[in-house]
Amino acid sequence: MTTLPEIPAVSVALVRGDTVLLVKRGRAPSQGLYAFPGGKQEPGETPEEAARRELAEETALEGTGYRPVRTIFIDGASDNHPVDYRLTVFAAAYAGGEAVAGDDAASAAFYSLDDMRALPLAASVMEVAEELLAGTRPVRDILSGEAAS
Repeated sequence: MTTLPEIPAVSVALVRGDTVLLVKRGRAPSQGLYAFPGGKQEPGETPEEAARRELAEETALEGTGYRPVRTIFIDGASDNHPVDYRLTVFAAAYAGGEAVAGDDAASAAFYSLDDMRALPLAASVMEVAEELLAGTRPVRDILSGEAAS
């Protein structure tokens, strides 16, 4: 078994009311699937700095109250990629701007949980969105730094 290099990456579950921001991925990995905006962490960046940069590059939106909510290991071999990814998912609250798809995002928009059920989603997106929007882990608690109950 070959061990692939592990690349740090981030994504942002940006919440606005009862919706969460998704982008349609324009490139691999997950091309054609809806996911939270994100990408690779650059050398010298903290995960939060990378999350803020990726959100701005892919959507032109701003968030506030960034908090890591999950770390996901993505096996590159299963997607025919030469690297593995360690993805830190951040929750953030919408702070301004109009969604404009940029960088590798083919589209960017806010979706309710009901809308998301009809979309082809990247792994873990629905689970994280449900935690944030359906009350199992309210975003106000995450963003205030309180422990989930």
